[in-house]
Amino acid sequence: MVQAEIGYITPAEVRQYNIGSVLNGGGSWPGGNKSATAADWLAMADDFYNASVDKSGGRAGIPIIWGIDAVHGNNNVRGATLFPHNIGLGAANDPDLLERIGAATAKEVVATGLDWTFAPTLATVRDDRWGRTYEGYSEDPEIVNRYAGRVVTGIQGAANSADLFGPTRVIATAKHFIGDGGTDKGDDQGNNLATDTELCEIHGQGYMSAIPAGAQTVMASYNSIRGKKMHGHGDLLTGVLKEKFHFDGFVIGDWNGHQQVPGCAEDACAAAINAGVDMIMVPYKWKEFYENTIDQVNGGQIERARIDDAVTRILRVKMRAGLLGPKTTKGAPSERMFAGQQAVLGAAEHREIAREAVRKSLVLLKNKGSVLPLEASARVLVAGNSADSIPNQAGGWSRTWQGTDVTNADFPGATSIFKGIQEAVSGGGQAMLSANGAAASSGNFDAAIVVIGETPYAEMKGDIQPSGDSGDSTAHAKTLEHALFHPEDLAVLRTIRTAAPQLPIVTVFLSGRPLYVNKELNLSDAFVAAWLPGSEGAGVADVLFGKQEFQGKLSFSWPGSECQKVNRNDGGEALFPYGFGLTTKDQDTLGELSETSTGTACN
Repeated sequence: MVQAEIGYITPAEVRQYNIGSVLNGGGSWPGGNKSATAADWLAMADDFYNASVDKSGGRAGIPIIWGIDAVHGNNNVRGATLFPHNIGLGAANDPDLLERIGAATAKEVVATGLDWTFAPTLATVRDDRWGRTYEGYSEDPEIVNRYAGRVVTGIQGAANSADLFGPTRVIATAKHFIGDGGTDKGDDQGNNLATDTELCEIHGQGYMSAIPAGAQTVMASYNSIRGKKMHGHGDLLTGVLKEKFHFDGFVIGDWNGHQQVPGCAEDACAAAINAGVDMIMVPYKWKEFYENTIDQVNGGQIERARIDDAVTRILRVKMRAGLLGPKTTKGAPSERMFAGQQAVLGAAEHREIAREAVRKSLVLLKNKGSVLPLEASARVLVAGNSADSIPNQAGGWSRTWQGTDVTNADFPGATSIFKGIQEAVSGGGQAMLSANGAAASSGNFDAAIVVIGETPYAEMKGDIQPSGDSGDSTAHAKTLEHALFHPEDLAVLRTIRTAAPQLPIVTVFLSGRPLYVNKELNLSDAFVAAWLPGSEGAGVADVLFGKQEFQGKLSFSWPGSECQKVNRNDGGEALFPYGFGLTTKDQDTLGELSETSTGTACN
């Protein structure tokens, strides 16, 4: 029932304490080596596995399972394919694509010797100030429901089929149960004030397809429901999830999430176990938690029947996954298909799926004068700090937790948007990179492509909150106005517009959420919401240069003011409503937008 972090436990301790699971956090690698290969991951997986199955001294020898946040590909691992973050996949509105992404991700996890991914995230995001907005497919439950079961099928294999937990499949996690995307003011780990009906109709819809598809684990959420922390919410974890939804897998806690339950601490929490958390993610103080839980059982604070239920659920999942029991199909990690094969990471067929996903996720918001598509023979100025930045286009949860402290070199095999543009014009056109746009004054260009947007963040570090920890150091980190976060983006657009007033500007906007960008829209002839496309920047160029038509449609309403909170069917009027997305054949009627803003915090 205890899950420890790989940097804080040894194989010998796994053997000694009969530990059930390990995980690696974002930015944690075998031996602390960021450049660890598939073989390095496999070797550590073997060490943990072999320790766990040691039956000497009368031990049961039950295999551990190793979980990882492979949330947009096997994103912690060097060389892996990085698919667009979920917000972009929502704009693609293609369930079949999602199943193929799930399958490709599972295969790349298998190559590293791991058993389990903490994905998919099924949050229905209701306030874009939330720092995890990009982890959600949509503000509306419709797409979340359509996707959840298909992603689970891709990761695990189809329920009741011979392929279920086959050699290229791993265990999926539906997360975070429940309401993480609906906290008040978008406060990460905050309070969701929804009624039970709203929880079901808005925030529960992903589970309505994920559980029937066979999701074997569900992760408890950090947030509270009307003041009660989910890690201690027995009515929902047991009464609803396990009893009403008939979920017979196991509930995994989030990173020390149990310690937020009143009366609990990092090293002890009877309340979470009693509420229905079956496996506790206690990365650091796992040994103390182990000892304290035994004491709590012996002291009557936790009933033995609850322990038996939790252990039964964990063993059931291990048996179903082929790790345990008479139908064991998977031995040590090194004995499995594709074990340690570096070529599986970033395989050509996976990168092609990712490139397809990029193409389908792009949403055209403006196309004045039919600037797009561009000709492959065009002379193009490419500007903006994100044009040749794979970290910026990958976003958070990319090699590290926050997606920071990395460079292009940390993503071997990946293609920046600029490199993709270079390839697109290689048959007779020209692409010149000028990050600040100063080269526009030299003339001799047919168009400028300016790639701007947010820089990487994850979880609470990305919150835009009236009170809270924002990932941005500016004094205005409480508003949806992008220019107050990144004035350099507005500056590069103005530089180009001043230097070459007649030069068409195509803005490619990278972001983990819709933002108030009226100023940037007014300076642009064409404007593309590209979200966080991942490792395959060439997919952006494919659409800009007409190799494929724009297909993306907004799965989030786009705000027309700095504090606007608007979602589908709530009566608000967005600048670009849910479902909006032009093709290059559509007539653009946007016109000049108001640039009014106060620069003050939003309530």
